Amino acid sequence: MAVLKHQKLFIKNMVCNRCIMAVESELNKLDLKPVSVILGEAVIETNPDPATIEVLRKNLQIIGFELIDDTKSRLVEQIKTEIISYVHYDKEVEGYVNFSQHLSRTLKHEYSYLSNLFSSVVGTTIEKYIILQRIERVKELLVYDELTLSEISWKTGYSSVQHLSNQFKKVIGMSPTAYKKMQSYNRKTLDSVEK
Repeated sequence: MAVLKHQKLFIKNMVCNRCIMAVESELNKLDLKPVSVILGEAVIETNPDPATIEVLRKNLQIIGFELIDDTKSRLVEQIKTEIISYVHYDKEVEGYVNFSQHLSRTLKHEYSYLSNLFSSVVGTTIEKYIILQRIERVKELLVYDELTLSEISWKTGYSSVQHLSNQFKKVIGMSPTAYKKMQSYNRKTLDSVEK
């Protein structure tokens, strides 16, 4: 019996469960038999011909995604996916490991390499990207109006309400309380949070 050889595809701009469903739908339309689809990647059963991959590439671009071919871009997308999962989807990081150690272990590269690569490709540091993603998460929780500022601070990993407030004001230009009182919110999509 022949063993099926799975192929992994790396996909840019996947940031939520709807993205996963959209990519899975496109794979099914082309009969690529997805084995698994998670943020940033899909594993398919088949080994498609170049023409099918090109059709997939175009179909994904139409709905806002992009197939990633080079290894450095893939790695940057994997970093972004880890950060988004950690910040927005409460992904647990093993034990009391800091996030840089978690990234190194998960992506099997030294953190200094990951950090330099990320900065050169994205134009900002991993640390700043994490802060911007955390601020977007805070904005989302403020809009929902279900948690106190203290609960939001704890949920988003800030050491105190003061720390959250100071960072929020530095990035957004107003306090969390002032932001919460606004009538229109200037939230960003997760894939557009970079600078």
